[in-house]
Amino acid sequence: MPTIIKKLDPNKYQLKDQVVTINRVTKVVKGGKNMSFAALVIVGDPSAGVVGFGSGKAREVPQAIRKGIEAAKKNLIRVNLTQTSIPHISLGRYGAGRVLLKPAPEGTGVIAGGAVRAVMTSVGIQNVLTKSIGSTNPHNVIKATFEALLALRKREDVAALRGKTVQEL
Repeated sequence: MPTIIKKLDPNKYQLKDQVVTINRVTKVVKGGKNMSFAALVIVGDPSAGVVGFGSGKAREVPQAIRKGIEAAKKNLIRVNLTQTSIPHISLGRYGAGRVLLKPAPEGTGVIAGGAVRAVMTSVGIQNVLTKSIGSTNPHNVIKATFEALLALRKREDVAALRGKTVQEL
């Protein structure tokens, strides 16, 4: 069931950006090698539970990061959270990358590595257990993490779908 995502206005939030990876890429042409940089960037507002990712490519690193930030602001999503964790277990898949998110009790912290940690801290999740399975490619891992975050549902929404009250769940 694809979720309909309404566009969020990036100007409403205090977005903080975080660079996940910077990759030097080379294109071989007739005259030699053209070098450029590709940046993968996460932007998010921890207080609002909003996060987005984007990638940018340019001849210089700062320009690539700036392009990545602009791309990330265009695809912001709102995440359903409890006070400091996530409501339930979720598995996100993208390509060969799989990311498992599990809610954790207060005081656990963010147990995550690399790209998944960047997303969790940017969205404002303080207690979560994660496991990245399969691909270690940061692009696929981040997209799988976003799939898992989009699959999160509030108790009220699940109760409404089943035609029950929250207490019955």
